[in-house]
Amino acid sequence: MDVHGRDLRYFLAVAEQLNFTRAAEGLFVSQPALSKQIRMLEKQLGATLFVRDGRSVQLTAVGEALLPHARQVLSAWGAAHSAVEAAKTAQAATLTVGISTSPGRGILPAVRSRFGATYPNAKAILRQVGWADPTAGLADASADVAFVWLPLEGGERYHWLVVAQEPRMVALPETHRLARRETVDFGDLLGEPFLALPETAGVLRDYWLALDARDGRPPIIGGEVASAEETYESVLNGDGVVLLATGNAPLIAHDGVVVREVRGIRPSELALAWRRDDHRPLVRGYIEACRLATAGRR
Repeated sequence: MDVHGRDLRYFLAVAEQLNFTRAAEGLFVSQPALSKQIRMLEKQLGATLFVRDGRSVQLTAVGEALLPHARQVLSAWGAAHSAVEAAKTAQAATLTVGISTSPGRGILPAVRSRFGATYPNAKAILRQVGWADPTAGLADASADVAFVWLPLEGGERYHWLVVAQEPRMVALPETHRLARRETVDFGDLLGEPFLALPETAGVLRDYWLALDARDGRPPIIGGEVASAEETYESVLNGDGVVLLATGNAPLIAHDGVVVREVRGIRPSELALAWRRDDHRPLVRGYIEACRLATAGRR
């Protein structure tokens, strides 16, 4: 027995109004059409649902038995319809992905491909954020997810997925005394001026100055940089050396600047981060796409 949702809506309207005329008006159908549908439902069920005596309408025992179930079915379908519409809206929405420098490493195309397969109508937009904001837009909600370097300022507010781990290297002018070495001990850099991120970068500024490897010896700050272009120009000018991740070396290592491996410091970690209280389907979908795309890298 297959009963249409329309039949249950018609039945419920009459059961609640106990009046065919008012029920028909509320359903925006004619009274004869409503009466016909109720008779067809009764025929399908093999039982009378209403007692009609010309002046009043009353539910039969069968009608009373059907009433709570009709309400439950229609309520469940209403919830299902709302869920479907919400999912459709999510699929067609826009997701803003914050970045401070391009993640590179083939990550973005791989994530885009998997995300697009699941959410073909959604659009992921990249938003470039300056190095002064280590959360790449998460803190002020200008980004929904973001590729960031760990440690993350205000980390208690976020979850993250590490997508790449690689050694930290040092960028030097090609005329620097250490430039001819293939590998540089971090201890040999302690007396060098370093380029630092803006102070607003917080713990990330400390990390790229490698404070954890200095045994309490304060760094010499040769200048502050807020972009790859500024970093290259400052290194080339001799303002200071700078630590960077292996994958970002091509951004700096050209025309007078070289990059060398560094011993004695921990590797860098690139992560996809999102706010702890953000459970939107599109955000979860991008996280899963990133998880699948970078599974072999972690």
